[in-house]
Amino acid sequence: MSGATSIADGLDLPFALIHKERARPNEVSKMVLVGDVRDRTAIIVDDMADTCGTLAKAADVVIQHGAKDVIAIVTHGILSGNAINALNGSKLKKIVVTNTVPHEEKKELCDRIETIDISPTVSSAG
Repeated sequence: MSGATSIADGLDLPFALIHKERARPNEVSKMVLVGDVRDRTAIIVDDMADTCGTLAKAADVVIQHGAKDVIAIVTHGILSGNAINALNGSKLKKIVVTNTVPHEEKKELCDRIETIDISPTVSSAG
């Protein structure tokens, strides 16, 4: 079971997924939504946000299918290259990332980025 499926089950919420096809690395050629997001806040869960093109395109897809808002929750916010422009130009209301990768200077350029501090979790794992 995927992390997103586990979250949806734990919250007793419906689950949808986006199937993506890549023409080459870091380039999504096609996305297909499976499930119903109409009149809901869509939460996109991913392991990593690098250039953020996939997140921006996924946000477009769920909005086109009737979602009222889109929030992304991402483990590692790499935020490289054109990521900030992609986020600022996207339909994402918010992107929540952990502090596994430093990104404070990028938060100054994009007010949609929020950070979750995972240091207490990491420090207690030993």
